[in-house]
Amino acid sequence: MAHVIPAPPITTVPVVGGGDYPVRRIYCVGRNYAAHIREMGFDPDREKPFFFAKPTDAIVLNNGEIPYPPQTKNYHHEIELVVAMAKGGKDIAIDKALDHVYGYAVGLDMTRRDLQFQFRDAGRPWDMAKGFDQSAPIAAISPVAKVGHIGKGAIWLEVNGKKTQNSDLQNLIWNVPETISYLSGFVELFPGDLIYTGTPDGVGPVVKGDRMVGHVDGLEDLTITII
Repeated sequence: MAHVIPAPPITTVPVVGGGDYPVRRIYCVGRNYAAHIREMGFDPDREKPFFFAKPTDAIVLNNGEIPYPPQTKNYHHEIELVVAMAKGGKDIAIDKALDHVYGYAVGLDMTRRDLQFQFRDAGRPWDMAKGFDQSAPIAAISPVAKVGHIGKGAIWLEVNGKKTQNSDLQNLIWNVPETISYLSGFVELFPGDLIYTGTPDGVGPVVKGDRMVGHVDGLEDLTITII
């Protein structure tokens, strides 16, 4: 049956070595590094993870330029390891979770922090603080077949050459297998799903003209400029 309006394009992310990865959904883990939890004013005791989502078309590819977004005066960077799913499932066992992973990438969870605090304090959803246009930059995905599974190593972000975030993936409160398993108890996961696994401490504002370079050991760096 013919569409009554033009169908939206499929969002894809390049894969290191060739090909494109079609994106189905974007899930994000909140507060998954203890030091970041502290800087946000919360107790870092290990609690069950919580999740929020971004629209698929919020993806921005490597070396992209992002206009400073409207409705904010406090636009923050959050560097993250991104997991790309190869297989889906419900109630995935922790010891089987890595079998469902296609690969990994460096990503940014861009955040309108002033709106997030405003909505949080009013008991309202975060959607417009987290899931806005161009809020999910990502570098090319490195397949597990090339890089193995990424469970440790440096994760950092530089803004205009100055390191602002600097940690290690071993500091994740909920590691990748645990995150996949827990999330799959809420929703059925599918190939094409991306999971942004949370950010370490050092989040902060960026302004027009800033150039961000994000890094995770073993993966392609992510470079994004605010215009």
